[in-house]
Amino acid sequence: MWQIWLIIAGICLIIEIMTVGFLIFWFSVGALLTMIVSFFTDNLIIQTSVFVLSSTILIFATKPFVQKFVNKKEGIKTNVYSTVGKTGIVTKDINSIESCGQIKVEGEVWSAMGFNDMNIPQGTEVEIKEIKGVKAIVTPIEK
Repeated sequence: MWQIWLIIAGICLIIEIMTVGFLIFWFSVGALLTMIVSFFTDNLIIQTSVFVLSSTILIFATKPFVQKFVNKKEGIKTNVYSTVGKTGIVTKDINSIESCGQIKVEGEVWSAMGFNDMNIPQGTEVEIKEIKGVKAIVTPIEK
């Protein structure tokens, strides 16, 4: 039976190499521990219990240690996503029925639509709520 646990450990290591997480590795270690137990008992229930318990304990015991090395910072928004939340000025009336209108944000001109199909006149200060395709979805800023 120890050969099967060795094969399981090898398969888990191969899967771990193909993934970016650090989870399957502990199943491999659990399978190796179970392989050692299989030298002392042929009871499949005991072997399976050792595999499940050791893998679970290893996963939860090492999680705080691994979290110290994992970067928890939120990624820096770039390109299109960096414009969401910024303010701009309507340079061409936004008419949601005709699907036309433009805004200027930090020197860039964007095609724009009103949030919930609202019409916004030229010269209104707006906030970008989201980006859909090449259009900025905006709402007027109330003063």
